[in-house]
Amino acid sequence: MTSFAAFSADEAPPSVPAYGLLPAADFRLVRGDCVDCAGLPQAMWFFRKETIAIPREGLPQASYARELRAVDDLRSWHAATPLGQAPDYPSLVWAASPDTLPKARLDPEGRHWQTPTATLDFALAPQLASNRSYYNAASGRYFAGRELRLRGTFGDDGRRFVARSLWPADYRLPLAPALAPLPGAAETLPAALRDAVRSEAHGGFDARLLWQRSPEAASPRPGQAVLGLMLNGAQGDDDEAHGGHFALLTGRVGAQGEMHDWLVANYYTLDSESEKGIIAALQPLDGYLGDLNSGQSWYRPSWMLVVTLRESRTADHLHSALARVFNQFYRHQFVYQHAVANCTGISVSTLRSLDWQVPAQGATSWWKAALALPGGALATGSLEKGKALFDYLTEDQTRLFPAQAFEQAGADLLRLAGGQTGRTLSPFERALAEDIEAIHLVRVPQFPSSRAFGTYPVAGVDEYRARLPQDPAQRQIVPVGPRPFPVELKDPLTPERRLLRSDYALAVGSVLLAGLAAWALRAWRRRRPGSPRP
Repeated sequence: MTSFAAFSADEAPPSVPAYGLLPAADFRLVRGDCVDCAGLPQAMWFFRKETIAIPREGLPQASYARELRAVDDLRSWHAATPLGQAPDYPSLVWAASPDTLPKARLDPEGRHWQTPTATLDFALAPQLASNRSYYNAASGRYFAGRELRLRGTFGDDGRRFVARSLWPADYRLPLAPALAPLPGAAETLPAALRDAVRSEAHGGFDARLLWQRSPEAASPRPGQAVLGLMLNGAQGDDDEAHGGHFALLTGRVGAQGEMHDWLVANYYTLDSESEKGIIAALQPLDGYLGDLNSGQSWYRPSWMLVVTLRESRTADHLHSALARVFNQFYRHQFVYQHAVANCTGISVSTLRSLDWQVPAQGATSWWKAALALPGGALATGSLEKGKALFDYLTEDQTRLFPAQAFEQAGADLLRLAGGQTGRTLSPFERALAEDIEAIHLVRVPQFPSSRAFGTYPVAGVDEYRARLPQDPAQRQIVPVGPRPFPVELKDPLTPERRLLRSDYALAVGSVLLAGLAAWALRAWRRRRPGSPRP
């Protein structure tokens, strides 16, 4: 990549001030296949063709326990790590691009990037062959004339900029927000939050102040720590994506309320190649949402619940925890599983491991699950699909559905702020409740492109089924290829994976079926002519 010459090994790009809570100057930009980088080998392997930011030598990095399951490791770390400790550095941040244009405008003809000091030829990173939709004339009209923050690569002659991500500079927290709380009592906050999301699924960018400790505390301050919840909606052209996506984020407020350099913890399957080029990582928000191929805003609307904090201690602690979980994830200490360890389950389990008691919603239906395992297996001809249905229907809905996690954790944040939880708080919850100064609901619209517009995510199995076309032949499903994890990168001390609920159900069902078959055989033999009677 020719543009690495823009920065020496000892300096950080001046246009990227931070990666979340951490100064950008504490990182250096490299490719994942660099030969002189002492990064986590498994993590570096996934990003061998990508630009990443890695911590400079001597800085405290998030670790991991080789012999423990990820949740047990995180709980042990949390118990031994006091709140207020400086955040650990992650093994890497997916920067994706080596260069930035912090202030650029697309001219009306869509041919040039105009900056305060230069005019550069317009170019975009190429569309991935597997990505079915992309930037088009509607995109150009949407971005033309407005100030943008771009990530990308300068051409060899310095007169061309190839943009990989686009982020509108006016997407920021308002410096003087007006209070607009959700209606209803504490117990109805999840429903009120759902209504707010669904009623604003197709609007433009908006930042709504839901709660303030005081009018003075409502205004975000430059450098103020934040933590937040990210909810991405349903796609309009993928029938496997009606549930949306969920993530956690941390960062600091920019000088004018900017949010582009907040870090989003995007847990995504590592064992298949995403059609949009997504790789699970801590990623700057403008890339997470604005990357031309992988950015969420190019294929669905998004919502954030953003908490501004008096002190950074809980945000620091959460950031370190997320970095630790990523180490375990990259090492295949655990794997992504759609029913029990998806983006929502991993995120919610992380919060609960820190003793944030995010309210659970329980299983969808155990009796439906009991019918779905054999019924689904027979209907599809796949025992694995029948087991998956069982695991989906028996999983805590707060760990399964992004919308449920957003509503329950978001409502709990509002109750924590207002002293309305009705439970004894853990040390983490107590610190969070003390430090919350304001809570904002932010809506980020889907960018216009050749892709169909998406909407709000479903919140349950029945809603999901209602969205699916009745005719399976009409369902839009994008096939993806596998990404096998190298055998040589597997740690022999990694614990064996836990059995799934469906494994136990299958074992119990098999025993019952065998018992029933034995009883039926015995009864048949007794009824045969000539069989001895008792």
